[in-house]
Amino acid sequence: MSVLIFLDQADGQIRKSSLEAACYGAKVAEQLGVNAEGIVLGTVTDDLASLGKYGLRRVHSATTEVFNQLDGQLFTKAIADLATASGATVIVFSNNLSGKAVASRLSVRLKAGLVSGAVALPDTSNGFIVKKTVFSGKAFANVAINTEIKIILLNPNSYSITIGEGVAEVATFQTAPAPAKVQVIDVNKVVGEVPLTEAEIVVSGGRGLKGPENWALVTDLAKLLGAATACSRPVADIEWRPHHEHVGQTGITIAPNLYFAIGISGAIQHLAGVNRSKTIVVINKDPEAPFFKAADYGIVGDVFEVMPKIIDAVKKLKGVS
Repeated sequence: MSVLIFLDQADGQIRKSSLEAACYGAKVAEQLGVNAEGIVLGTVTDDLASLGKYGLRRVHSATTEVFNQLDGQLFTKAIADLATASGATVIVFSNNLSGKAVASRLSVRLKAGLVSGAVALPDTSNGFIVKKTVFSGKAFANVAINTEIKIILLNPNSYSITIGEGVAEVATFQTAPAPAKVQVIDVNKVVGEVPLTEAEIVVSGGRGLKGPENWALVTDLAKLLGAATACSRPVADIEWRPHHEHVGQTGITIAPNLYFAIGISGAIQHLAGVNRSKTIVVINKDPEAPFFKAADYGIVGDVFEVMPKIIDAVKKLKGVS
């Protein structure tokens, strides 16, 4: 028996959200008195043995080239084969694009109960109960999983990464993937930017910035803070900013430690995509803007007056001229 954690990777490096899942899975394994094991699909440059410091006893690696691109069907078969061979009773994913693409298929294949959006360790005192978010993060539900095999998708940035001193055993996982039914012809990647889903800090702008020529107020602060940049849907729709920066219910859902909303009114669809942020700072000249109700800190003022002062203050704090 074991707890199996899917370690999602991009360009050969394990994603931060998967390290959170590894720590979470290791703690679940400790609760159940079994080993925590990871599975990596595709070519990875990271030192897999070092993943032991996140609580993993063993890491299974399948380096077949076909796994370098996400294919939900192929990934599902590989993980199902390993889960069956290793006797995994709990399988943990990060609740991201890869996890969502694979976990639901795996649930059907293994006849396993699934909970997505988990935010806490399961309560195993009387069954197996998982706390998850519902209604776009406005409430929580406690869901019991009664199947023999259980699948959990952990919300990114909802469980802290704890680093120890362990070393994981690395085992080559032999699998024979079927021919891919989907072929990736081309990949266009955004380079030189902090990925939104991995960012600790996000600086986001809305129509209150009046036009793309004023976006330096967002990018300058983001650069100083080592943050990702984002925008509201109207900004992306009128092509001030690219659509991959759109955060909200119809865009990318994020959960950074710090979220700056600059000139964004805070429509419910936008809030649904960012309300899991640990701290929200809102800057808007309209004191009735809905975003202030969700903000931890708010500044009522003109962004063109407030932002230069914030940028100057951060520069002084960091000793940047």
